[in-house]
Amino acid sequence: MNRFFTGKIDAKQTALLWTVAQIAAIWIVSDVGYYYLLPPLGAQPSYNDGSIAVTLYYAFWIGIAVIVFWPVYASWPQHGRRNTFENRLTSSLVWSLSFAGCLLFAAYVLPMLPSITWEKSWSPPEMVVATPWYFLPKSIDILFQQLLILALVLALAARPYGILRISIYCAVGFGAVHALLAFGDVPLGYVIRFMISAAAFGFIFPYLLLRVPNGLAYSYVVHWVYYALSVILPHIFLASSK
Repeated sequence: MNRFFTGKIDAKQTALLWTVAQIAAIWIVSDVGYYYLLPPLGAQPSYNDGSIAVTLYYAFWIGIAVIVFWPVYASWPQHGRRNTFENRLTSSLVWSLSFAGCLLFAAYVLPMLPSITWEKSWSPPEMVVATPWYFLPKSIDILFQQLLILALVLALAARPYGILRISIYCAVGFGAVHALLAFGDVPLGYVIRFMISAAAFGFIFPYLLLRVPNGLAYSYVVHWVYYALSVILPHIFLASSK
């Protein structure tokens, strides 16, 4: 019998489809809930104006992701080339430095950026006018996204697929879910830019998570730095053009 039609392969395919369906459901429900559930509860769906509420909201979804995908996360050492957090001292140092860098940027770098005077006829996206408080919920949101990406990467690795195929699937999936930004007050150009950038990062994340020691920390930092640069660059180029 052809090995592609054995019960073992079918079971792996079913497990993969179920995991992907759960990831998609959690991602879509959490994103739609951000725009339509928070306002009736009296909370602003804004990283700047409703930072505490949004932080708690995504902390809830982090808990859901950990609970739902715990068996998937437990398989991480089986699919990576290195044991997860094999050197706990180094892992703690990498994570601590990453955390400190995020705090220093939000507390000291962001307030020093040159101000921008926007045209009255155009309302810039929230990210471009980010305050230091913006990065509290955004940091939690990024961790939530990273946990979903990790679940997808591990589910694909268990199929098993090679790293290139996993990267392509993650690029397509991560890019596609950013179309949900269209539900918010985000210009179409920014939605397209985020979809393209997300696809590029989605291609990189699997390698970091499966092949690099402390890859989750590096994947998180790369993800976080993208938002930091998206805040910095308009302040530099638009302010200097005035």
